[in-house]
Formats: sequence, C-alpha cells, structure tokens
Amino acid sequence: MSPAARGARVPARRITRARVCAAVCLLVLGVALLGPLLAQASPTEQVGAPFEGPGAGLPLGTDFLGRDLAARVLHGGWLVLGVAAGATVLATALGLVGGVLLGLMSERGAEPVMRAVDLLAVFPSLLLLLLFATGAPGSDLAVLLAVGLASAPFSIRVVRTVTRQTAACGYVRTARARGDGAWALARHDIWPNIAGTVLADAGLRFVAAVHLAATAGFLGLGRGAPAAHWGRMIRENLPGAALNPLPVLLPAALLTAFAVAVNLLADHAAARRAGPAGPFGAPHA
Repeated sequence: MSPAARGARVPARRITRARVCAAVCLLVLGVALLGPLLAQASPTEQVGAPFEGPGAGLPLGTDFLGRDLAARVLHGGWLVLGVAAGATVLATALGLVGGVLLGLMSERGAEPVMRAVDLLAVFPSLLLLLLFATGAPGSDLAVLLAVGLASAPFSIRVVRTVTRQTAACGYVRTARARGDGAWALARHDIWPNIAGTVLADAGLRFVAAVHLAATAGFLGLGRGAPAAHWGRMIRENLPGAALNPLPVLLPAALLTAFAVAVNLLADHAAARRAGPAGPFGAPHA
C-alpha cells in the first residue's frame, strides 16, 4: 500500500472510532437519563433474596438487599452524570475566564493569583469533597461545587498556557497595537483559537468529575440511601460479588466505558477543530 493510500485511511479509522465512542456515550446517557422512565420495578422495593442471579422477572438478579438490580441500574446513573456535567461546566467556565484573563496579564500581575491557583491545585480533591459534603450532608449541590472547584485550577493553568502562546502570535500583537482591550482580544482573537484545547480539557475534566462523583457515592456522600447511585452500588454490593457479580460489574463497566468514550470523543473533536494548522487552528482575525 502506498504512503498516500495509507494516510488516506487514517481519517476513516478516526471517524469509525469516533462513531463507536459516540454510540457508547449515547447508550450510557440513554441508560442514565431515560432509565427511570424505562424501569419496570421500584429501585427501593425488596423483590427477592439478596444476591439472586438473573431469572424470571429479574433479568439481572438482585442486590445486597434483594432489590431489583435492573431497576437500580436504570435509576442510578442520572445522579452521577448530572453532578459530573454540572461540575465540568463550572470548572470549564472558571478555567476559560480565569485562564484567559491571567494569560493576557503581565507575568508580575498574574504571579500572585497563580500562586493561589497552585495552592488550590495541590489541595487533595477528596479532602475538599469531604469538607463540602460534611458541611452540607446529603447535598448533591455540595458535591457538585466541590468537584468543580477541585478541577478548576487545572483548567485555569491549561487555558492560561495556551492563551499566552496564542497572545504571542502576530495577529494578537497587531490587535494590541491598534488598541483592542482585554475583552475584545479574548472574544475575537483568543477564544476562537483555543477552543479545541478548551474542549479537550473539558473532556478530561468531565472524566475526572465522573470519577469524583462516583467516588462521592462510594463514600456515602451526597444523596444518601435508598436512592440508587452507581458509585454507591459498587461499595454496597462488594461483599456478595462472588454470589452475583453483576451489581458490582455493571455500574463499574458503565462508568468506565462512558469516561473512556467521552475522553476519546473530546480528543477527536479537538483535533478536528485544530485542523491542519496545529493545536490552535487557523487564526481568527
């Protein structure tokens, strides 16, 4: 096969991989968002003995309290993904605004703020999660804020770095020379050219947010039992995994597949956004 033909097949493989990832995302999103409408049984009602295997009327068996596992899985995803999505929006918004402003500031002016950002970045995310959740027991909003604030410093650092690199380009210097202010520079010259990087970073933040949201459930933070939660289901059913592994494997597989698929989709979208001009794309005048 010639190099040209081999190179021509690469985009097709990437498109196929993107479609597979999109299908996985849609599947998990469908289970998480439409699951409560599709469930045929109550997620909190005991319908059999603990850790029963799949059988008639119980396609996935039961959990550690004898509740319908299928109903628990269908009801347990929207909370994890909802908290993760909200935290990602918060972290990305803080990162985009703060990173661009700090990137356009002088090094001396931005240095004190970056030290505060670094201090928050090294603060253990689980400890921050515990502090917020302890202050507001049973609150999903507290978990969302904790996860978003734990991710924001990393977004700020990434966005600041690409902003400084973009600000060094000739067209940005020209805009500065003609008197454009920080808002005009950010809106017309910076944001359009860092969109791919921000999107890829948002994908990473979302994956981290899914992990933290699931960990919060695993630790019993946020909305408590008997509400279904994929993260909490893993912890609750570990003692009986040898009897019926599905209560542990299914939520873990759904969380893992969704996180990996979102990450790959974000990378694909960032690459398409960047195009052949490189990571910052073509200049937007």
